[in-house]
Amino acid sequence: MELKIYRSKENELIEGCMKRDRSAQKRLYETYSSKMYGLCYRYVKDSMEAEDILVTAFMKVFDKIDQFKSEGSFEGWIRRIVVNESLTHLRRNRSMYLETELEQADREPDYDNLSDHLETEDLLNIIQELPAGYRIVFNLYAIDGYSHKEIAEQLGISENTSKSQLSRARVYLQKKLTEHDWMSNQKISNDESAT
Repeated sequence: MELKIYRSKENELIEGCMKRDRSAQKRLYETYSSKMYGLCYRYVKDSMEAEDILVTAFMKVFDKIDQFKSEGSFEGWIRRIVVNESLTHLRRNRSMYLETELEQADREPDYDNLSDHLETEDLLNIIQELPAGYRIVFNLYAIDGYSHKEIAEQLGISENTSKSQLSRARVYLQKKLTEHDWMSNQKISNDESAT
């Protein structure tokens, strides 16, 4: 029943936006903007740029809302526009250079010993530390669900480059997670010896 009510309100918002009703546009923006801001921020790492991208993306949502065919998730449709706008911004500002080298991790991580205490915020911060090319491909593939073919088309690179960037991102993340776990274990050891 709740899903039916939600869909009804969502359809009402969509119809209002199609009629260029400012209050419907405002409600739509308020409903999705915080989630979509987080999405923008994952790509650009700068709050002001993320806000600019968000505003531009929502302008496109309002301009193209009549193209939404009610097939699939409306939020997913908005996400696609936001991701595309983020990538357009990166290409336009040339802040996206795909790195080709990464030092090897000092040691292969022992996943059995990695701590389960890593918070979501810690993981997002580690992802934000990735070099730009790695971060973008990792976000597109691992978080937003794009295929390597789609990533290659979006970024103007080969599928193999996309796969390579993802692989290097994973190595980088593994190294950082191992370091994080080691630091956490050191803190626990220090806390225990102090008592």
